[in-house]
Amino acid sequence: MLSAGRPAQIARCCYALHSLEDCFMLGTSAPVAFLATAMPDRARAFYADTLGLSVLSDDEFSLVFDLAGVPLRLQKVRALSPHPFTALGWQVQDAAEVAAALRARGVIFERYPFLQQDANDLWEAPGGARVAWFKDPDGNLLSITDVPR
Repeated sequence: MLSAGRPAQIARCCYALHSLEDCFMLGTSAPVAFLATAMPDRARAFYADTLGLSVLSDDEFSLVFDLAGVPLRLQKVRALSPHPFTALGWQVQDAAEVAAALRARGVIFERYPFLQQDANDLWEAPGGARVAWFKDPDGNLLSITDVPR
């Protein structure tokens, strides 16, 4: 049921497209991924040239890349303290192959003393997925993962 004050036209639109419950849930809405950058020129070069993402827009507020059909919005900020855990990752077919290609483009992979990583900097998770981590110019932690077939 709509709460008091919601416009009737929203209700009519929702009933026409979905059930009312579905209309206000995000499960059927397209996502947008967010990260931040205090170094937009370096970030643009990294995400476009190194990682191969297409630039959708670049304005005073953000850089936007195409992340396989999902917008990746890098908010332009004055200062950034990235968190220590993975902020964004990609599921790839062969993590060793992708790691080698990224390494050839200058990407440096993270090594963690508490994980057993192979010569390609890949860690094998208990379920068999292989993961490698790297950072963007701002220190946002990114990853690649392949899942066993």
